[in-house]
Amino acid sequence: MLPCLNKKLFGIECPGCGIQRSFSFLLQGDFLAAFKMYPAIYTLLILLSFAGVNLFLKFKYDFKIKVFLLVLNVAIIAISYIIKMNNLIH
Repeated sequence: MLPCLNKKLFGIECPGCGIQRSFSFLLQGDFLAAFKMYPAIYTLLILLSFAGVNLFLKFKYDFKIKVFLLVLNVAIIAISYIIKMNNLIH
């Protein structure tokens, strides 16, 4: 696994910390551990899958769906990061 540069330099995890291990758990079939490691893993995969399919097939509301999935991912990443940092402080 690649080390987190932010964690090495500043000692604080970045919002993306855990995504590699989460993907690794996902490939091993440990779906709960993947979610616990990085809660946005499934919505990120949905967003990437939709964007990939949308390159070849056009949908009626494709832009709105992509924006919704993007906002959902950003919200999940931000909330999980805040919870992770809050647990680290307390």
